[in-house]
Amino acid sequence: MRVILQPEPFDAGAALSDFSAGLHAAGAVVSFSGLVRGEGGRLVAMEIEHYPGMTEKALAAIAAQARARWSLEDALVIHRHGRLRVGETIMMVATAAPHRAAAFEAAAFLMDYLKSRAPFWKKEIGPDGATWVAARESDEAALRRW
Repeated sequence: MRVILQPEPFDAGAALSDFSAGLHAAGAVVSFSGLVRGEGGRLVAMEIEHYPGMTEKALAAIAAQARARWSLEDALVIHRHGRLRVGETIMMVATAAPHRAAAFEAAAFLMDYLKSRAPFWKKEIGPDGATWVAARESDEAALRRW
């Protein structure tokens, strides 16, 4: 299980290939990558802040929970911080499990956690200025299913 926080862009395809190499008990690998949306021209960049040390610990704990709950062979979370432009990859999760349902569910669980509980602070930057991203009820509702 790996948790990686970094400001630099990463190649999601290469990360998935590295993650999948050597998995012998997995019958399924699921990955998801999140991108910075342009919001119809309303957004030009996003800034993501976090507390080093605390964030890694929180993400490792939720990944360990997913690994135990769905009997995952492995899990990967990559999340960027700093200033990201529209179209750039923000994050990626990958899960490996004996069967596809567990891999899909674990990936969805990790995504719902990252969206609503992970200790990141996001600021949207547009032509008219910057605003902090507030919690959304739809994200909270998604998390409640777990």
